[in-house]
Parts: sequence; structure tokens; C-alpha cells
Amino acid sequence: MRRFFAENMDMGEDTVIITGDEARHIETVLRMKPGDRVLLINGEGTECEAEIVSCSDGAVSLNILERQIAASEPSVHVTLFQCLPKQGKMELIIQKCVELGVYGVVPTIAKRCVVKIDGKDGKLIRWNKVSKEAAKQCGRAFVPAVSAPLKLETADFSSYDTVLIPYENEGETSLKAVLRSRTGMENIAVIIGPEGGFEPAEVERIIDRGGIAVSLGPRILRTETAGMACLAQIMYELEQ
Repeated sequence: MRRFFAENMDMGEDTVIITGDEARHIETVLRMKPGDRVLLINGEGTECEAEIVSCSDGAVSLNILERQIAASEPSVHVTLFQCLPKQGKMELIIQKCVELGVYGVVPTIAKRCVVKIDGKDGKLIRWNKVSKEAAKQCGRAFVPAVSAPLKLETADFSSYDTVLIPYENEGETSLKAVLRSRTGMENIAVIIGPEGGFEPAEVERIIDRGGIAVSLGPRILRTETAGMACLAQIMYELEQ
């Protein structure tokens, strides 16, 4: 069944009207007609089976037939604090981590980051679009938000029950060991360093605030690989 986003969908109403790009795709590209059924997603974890009532002038009216919480959403929320990589890599990171089940992405600026952007940069709009497209493609009903960039030194991790920092100089504590030894993990932060790696003082500061430095294995991963590898291991170990 075709899936479409309806972010402003009122879950208490029986009728939904879609406009914009999604409506044009239904009406003009797919040439769907009254009576056709689709799956509507509100971007917050709920999906609805709906039937098209009418298509005209860039607006599609649908009747809600059934509502349900999407089974594709993990119960554990993992937020990726991704230190800004060089040109072009961030989109790939966002796309693949959304497919793997990430809850949110926070572009982060560490000491050795080469790229510098601010919250007004057009990249942020593009990154959120990439997240939405990836969520739609992989069958998710929740669209992970890409937040405005922040500095690692000012990041607040107090709301997370587990803070993980994959670190190439950590030789004793593996990610697997941490995931298998802790219980009740529901809200996890994963902090991935830039191409040049973290400065030791940055890692020490996070550990002093309750973070856990972990190893992802004997090989040093690129920044665009580390987040995906870490997220995949978390989802596997926690059966998400």
C-alpha cells in the first residue's frame, strides 16, 4: 500500500485533506482515484489506513478507516550526536541512520571539526528533508528531527540514561559489553567524533559527566561509518 505523510493530520478526525507535494504526487504522478486506499503517516509514530474520497486542484480528501501505532518504530530512543564531517557525508549519515532506527540527529561541533555551520544554514533544511525521505522510503511512521548544530562542550546529556562515546583509544570496554551489562536503557545518546578524532580532553569531560567510552572493534572506522555501526549494534543487541 502506498505511504504518504500528513504531518498536520488530526488523529481525532475521520477526514483528512492533503495538499502540497504529497497531494500532487497522489493526483498527478500516480493518478490515484476515489476508492483507492493509502497509508497515511503523521510523522510522530502513528499510521492510518485511509480511502481517497476526492482529488482536485492540488487537494486530496481521504476518509480514515483504521488507526494504529507503527510496528516499525523501536521502543528505545537513540539520538546521534554526529560531529560535522566534510562536505557531502552528513546526508549519507542521516539517511542510513534513519533507516536503522535513529530517534534524532544533532549535528555537533568538536575542536577538530573542519566544517562550521550555524542554525541559519540552508543545510539544516536539506538535512531534515533527507530524514523525511529516508523515513518514508524505509517504512517508518516517525520522522527523526535533525536539530540545529551545537558545540560539544555545551551539549546537555542529562536527559539520557546512557551516553556512549565510541573512541579509538578505548581498548577495554566494548559496546557489546556495555549493552549486555546494563538494563532499562530507553534513551541513549551516541556521540561520534569528526574525521580528526576527539581531543582527549573532550572524551574525559564527557566521561566525567557520566558518559561511557566504548570500542567498536579492532579497526578504526570513518566518522560516516561509526554512527551506523554503533546504531546497528544497539538495535541488534536490544532487539529493536
